[in-house]
Amino acid sequence: MAGELRGSRGPLQRIQIAPREAPNLPLTMGNWLVNHWLSVLFLVSWLGLNIFLFVYAFLNYEKSDKYYYTREILGTALAVARASALCLNFNSMMILIPVCRNLLSFLRGTCSFCNRTLRKPLDHNLIFHKLVAYMICIFTAIHIIAHLFNFERYSRSQQAMDGSLASVLSSLSHPEKEESSWLNPIQSPNMTVMYTAFTSIAGLTGVIATVALVLMVTSAMEFIRRNYFELFWYTHHLFVIYIVCLGIHGLGTRERIIASQCLFSIQCWRHIKLACFESWKWILAPIAFYIFERILRFYRSQQKVVITKVVMHPSHVLELQMRKRGFSMEVGQYIFVNCPSISFLEWHPFTLTSAPEEEFFSIHIRAAGDWTENLIRTFEQQHSPMPRIEVDGPFGTVSEDVFQYEVAVLVGAGIGVTPFASILKSIWYKFQRADNKLKTQKIYFYWICRETGAFAWFNNLLNSLEQEMEELGKTDFLNYRLFLTGWDSNIAGHAALNFDRPTDILTGLKQKTSFGRPMWDNEFSRIASAHPKSVVGVFLCGPRTLAKSLRKCCQRYSSLDPRKVQFYFNKETF
Repeated sequence: MAGELRGSRGPLQRIQIAPREAPNLPLTMGNWLVNHWLSVLFLVSWLGLNIFLFVYAFLNYEKSDKYYYTREILGTALAVARASALCLNFNSMMILIPVCRNLLSFLRGTCSFCNRTLRKPLDHNLIFHKLVAYMICIFTAIHIIAHLFNFERYSRSQQAMDGSLASVLSSLSHPEKEESSWLNPIQSPNMTVMYTAFTSIAGLTGVIATVALVLMVTSAMEFIRRNYFELFWYTHHLFVIYIVCLGIHGLGTRERIIASQCLFSIQCWRHIKLACFESWKWILAPIAFYIFERILRFYRSQQKVVITKVVMHPSHVLELQMRKRGFSMEVGQYIFVNCPSISFLEWHPFTLTSAPEEEFFSIHIRAAGDWTENLIRTFEQQHSPMPRIEVDGPFGTVSEDVFQYEVAVLVGAGIGVTPFASILKSIWYKFQRADNKLKTQKIYFYWICRETGAFAWFNNLLNSLEQEMEELGKTDFLNYRLFLTGWDSNIAGHAALNFDRPTDILTGLKQKTSFGRPMWDNEFSRIASAHPKSVVGVFLCGPRTLAKSLRKCCQRYSSLDPRKVQFYFNKETF
């Protein structure tokens, strides 16, 4: 039975206070690869392309004869600057793809070839977006340092009076062009490096792009993103300035190359190739994808949304039930919500808590910042007109795959229960249909909350599921556990004294609330023993520390034998 606590001998002992988890069992690379082999392959390919492009460009500029005279002025720093620039172009091309939500949803949901294994890397789109951003920062630093050496060599060559080849090349200018067309951008000994950097197109756009990049990266730190989301949101849109400057920077960078076979004279200018380092060619396709993405988002956001019901739940949680023409969803998906009366530009993601079978779609919003607090306060003012809501989506997430597993383990922490509310509702509707055929044979649901009021959000849903499973004789299908991590002695004592009641004193459900955190090693060991030959999907919507524990358990309890139990870890990220 879902509510049975085995091994309990008295009411006080039956209240579970979770001790520390059992010591970690040995982990193997094989366990880890069971869950991540395709993601690792993709990551290795991306890193390999970066290494290949850097080495290719470096050797080209360092060894090619046509760059001989340019190297006489700049040395090896020329090859380093150009190699890092090529990698910058490549990663700037990649940075926008992971945030094209409609493209990812299309690949996830509509492509027949995109099965569960192939969809796995799509669940890590934001992680890859961050990795690409870190790589851009690294190559930006290398590019800037290399150019500092280049400017130093330019300045030294211009000031040299020893008749060396570098000093002679620095004095060359194009005989048929305007006087400013020099091989060395520092045209006189009195011209400073700072002046050259801020008066040239390449230098000025490079400085602006670097400042925009620094602001984007620093404001994306987790502390700022969680506590000052608006600052992160607005600053992150400096990517538009970064992309524009990147394209202009490439057009403004012209390499003056003297062919090695030409005679050393002023006539060598006939053999000089003015080649643009055209960054815009790299970023053109991603920009086109992203522009289409934004147009589609704007079109869908302008469709009318009708709010059919507003519910204020305990713990300051707002539930909105809405309707929108042509809206179609799957379990576990999410939408972006905008309230123009609060902010015209800010869009925030929320997981759908309704089921696809329902005539409306709903979200639960917990106060977690200025925007959400203002939204809840607006709906609490009953005498004011109903604020207008704009909705973009839905977009796919990893939770869509829950019914692709024989056994599913759902873990929600606090408001992180929302995607699983959608799944559990859908299960209830599926069991209402006589022709229902689910691949999933067993669901383990864990809900961890800090306060008792949070359990009231979906008490009715869990109560309905309990009754439905009993009527259908499927009490073994759903095994759910509720864990309270914040309590005082009065709550614990009251629960202990009333433990023999048929329903839980805190939630009114047949399943009794456990005090403390789950002992995950015990839970996974029990699931592995009960399903020795099953594929188990573990789904989490919760904090990073909990994700780390569950990921380790999935690796630890997955068998190296593919015919035995396999745990696949999936975490909600959007």
